Amino acid sequence: MPAFLKLCLVFLKIGVVFFGGGYVLIPLLHRIMVDQMRWLSLKEFLDGVALSQLTPGPLAMLATFTGYKAGGLPGALAATVCIFLPCTVLMLLISSRYHHFRRIEAVRHFLDGILPAVVGLVFAAAFTLGRTSLASARDFLLLAAGFALLQFTAIAPMAVILGAAAVGLLLRFS
Repeated sequence: MPAFLKLCLVFLKIGVVFFGGGYVLIPLLHRIMVDQMRWLSLKEFLDGVALSQLTPGPLAMLATFTGYKAGGLPGALAATVCIFLPCTVLMLLISSRYHHFRRIEAVRHFLDGILPAVVGLVFAAAFTLGRTSLASARDFLLLAAGFALLQFTAIAPMAVILGAAAVGLLLRFS
């Protein structure tokens, strides 16, 4: 299969399961982008995840980054379109019948069953990222500070991310 078509197919498949927020997909994206396809190195993947936090639709932007690395500008465009296409089509189909669907008991049970799995996937994503990026006491201190700020204050996540970046820069050049 030509590389461009393979790129499109991979991101269409990811787009089909891209619900519950991007964080639930980190283990899947890591396996595909780093381990299987080798489009990104582990460092590039972690950098892409970190940089994508500065954009709307965080992990979807990782698709753009990966598409660019794998196929230049056409690859970036294709990966971005393909990751959003399935959910866009699905939402267009479902939204017109939303009031009908929400009354169906099986649908409510289905969604109730997904929630614990999503929590597990978020935990797996945190574990995967933590295992590869927490190497020093400083890293764990920043993790604890970020968690405490987000959990116990009203500080915006973007402020915490930018603050951690500033601390990293200060420590790097001091």
